[in-house]
Amino acid sequence: MMSTKTLFGDSQVPTQPIIEEAKQRAFVRKALGDISSTTAVVMAMIGDRLGLFKAMGDGSPTNSLELALRAGVDERYAREWMGGMAAAGYLEYDPDSQRFTLPVEHAMVLAQEGGPKFLAGAYQVLLGMLGPFDQLLQAFQHGGGVHQSAYDDNLWDGLERFSGGWFENLLMQEWMPVMPEVQAKLEAGASVADVGCGRGRALIKLALEFPNSTFTGFDVFPPTIELAADNAQAAGVADRVEFQELDVTQGLPQKYDIITTFDVVHDAATPQGLLSAIRQSINTGGYYLLLDINCSGDLEENLGPLGTMFHGFSLLYFMTTSLANDGEGLGRLGLYPQKLEDMCAQAGFSSVNPLHLQNPFHNLYEIRP
Repeated sequence: MMSTKTLFGDSQVPTQPIIEEAKQRAFVRKALGDISSTTAVVMAMIGDRLGLFKAMGDGSPTNSLELALRAGVDERYAREWMGGMAAAGYLEYDPDSQRFTLPVEHAMVLAQEGGPKFLAGAYQVLLGMLGPFDQLLQAFQHGGGVHQSAYDDNLWDGLERFSGGWFENLLMQEWMPVMPEVQAKLEAGASVADVGCGRGRALIKLALEFPNSTFTGFDVFPPTIELAADNAQAAGVADRVEFQELDVTQGLPQKYDIITTFDVVHDAATPQGLLSAIRQSINTGGYYLLLDINCSGDLEENLGPLGTMFHGFSLLYFMTTSLANDGEGLGRLGLYPQKLEDMCAQAGFSSVNPLHLQNPFHNLYEIRP
């Protein structure tokens, strides 16, 4: 019989792991639940894209034939979709009448475009993020990233719909009241720059509220600049709001009284360079307002549904587009409070004042030069 002693030391037969049946069953249930939830999200994407939720938004009980006529879709598809959305808890079903209802509480989330609880834009964001999936796999295997130009309009349209609710329902109602000195400056008349302005919704809202101030938006992605200018024209504020394509890390064209970044710094290619450029471009007595993700530097404090979503969005867009430009790739959870304070100190800011919001998604900071 061969000895267990070999030239290479003791030979050990690998032991089989002990399976905890209850733990395994619980995880199988979770995995199946996640597959179910993902399927529900796909069906919700369909409902958002085809206006099915909005067609049921008045809260009246509806059957598949009525929904098909109202929304202009095929009845058989409507029937299957309604059954799936009822199974997922999006719709309520009455077996006696065999009718479906979108409760008013759900309609606020799914059908009331631009409302304070509206989240359906996030479904379109996710659909857009999945577009260059094969490119993401290549980056995952070989490094690098996926450039912004690889994503289709679903991403940009969804981001505008999703973030537009912040500016319509939170900017003046919740964020500005905790910054009275900033508000006073805007009322008196201030020069404002928004870095990473996207399609300009934040600046347009500010311009409508503060007619004595002037506003300039900067973004590195040309298509958003064109649409931002169109949006300002449509809102009647083009005389006080302009937009420019610019990599702000190379410097701003002038100094401003107030500079803002809304959900931008964490996905910048060079966030430290961006903060330094902003610091150099604020007038004496000015303010830098920074909105970014509400997160912790400790992974265990980010575990859960929001942390899952933030990590996923990082992989699918925010981190990978930064890495595509040889950036740092901070990711959606990379700008936690202590990290931000350290970076702002390095950029030369004198103070970072966290403004307390009851917001699971974002932190807001008032930063002084």
